[in-house]
Amino acid sequence: MPTIEAAPKLPISATVICKNEEICLPACLASLEACAEIVVVDSGSTDGTLGVVRDFIARGWPIRLIERDWPGYAKQKQFALEQATQDWVLSVDADEWLDPELRGELPRLIQTPPQVSGWRLQRALTLFGRKTPAPRGTKPELILRLARRDRVRFDENLLVHEGLLAEGETRDATHGLLRHERALRLDAQLGKEITYARLKAQQRIANGKKPSLLKLVVNPPLYFFRVYVLRRMFLCGIPGFIHAWTGAIYSLICEALHYQMWIEGYRKD
Repeated sequence: MPTIEAAPKLPISATVICKNEEICLPACLASLEACAEIVVVDSGSTDGTLGVVRDFIARGWPIRLIERDWPGYAKQKQFALEQATQDWVLSVDADEWLDPELRGELPRLIQTPPQVSGWRLQRALTLFGRKTPAPRGTKPELILRLARRDRVRFDENLLVHEGLLAEGETRDATHGLLRHERALRLDAQLGKEITYARLKAQQRIANGKKPSLLKLVVNPPLYFFRVYVLRRMFLCGIPGFIHAWTGAIYSLICEALHYQMWIEGYRKD
């Protein structure tokens, strides 16, 4: 890619946490060139990730690279947020990137009235077996990712499924997509789902929540229905069917691990 030309930057600090993301990271960083600052926090990459970041720095991207041990998802993202200096913060995962329409929307979004603390962006998945993101008819997720820096934080007590928490009004962006490009084959994806389910079960037990037979029976099929029907992933054909069932399997593992881990703790008492 050519060196970027000098241009007025938006008062946005983009924050990205990463480890071993050399494949996805270039598209992510390239989509953030309008931001006045990009904070990249790496937690021990052993592939070419750091080389990718340093190459962007050498070509003029306003990146601050910080290398730091891994404390957990929420704590790492909160740390990255605390390094931001601009009025607005844009939290992006290393396997995500802003499409051209969303990049064009950023100037309008940050000109919002003072009472608006942040924006929920439309996040679209690219499923395994497809070369394009799920169609708009599938109802992209709406996730708070763009917010005023002094009104937002991460809940550091969460082990997984961390998200920005904003003080005040938030709104939904209706144009542009935050593209999620990590489409893993099922055997690789299930490994990630097991990790997330274990962390969620640990979180529940730490909060004193007991397992529920009703949730174990009902939640997995409800998860499938919500994703496949309500979010219309049936429009994606077989990849959408697999995606919905993958979510249902995650739900089952989470409820089952909650029960099994609670039993282990009960027996130790």
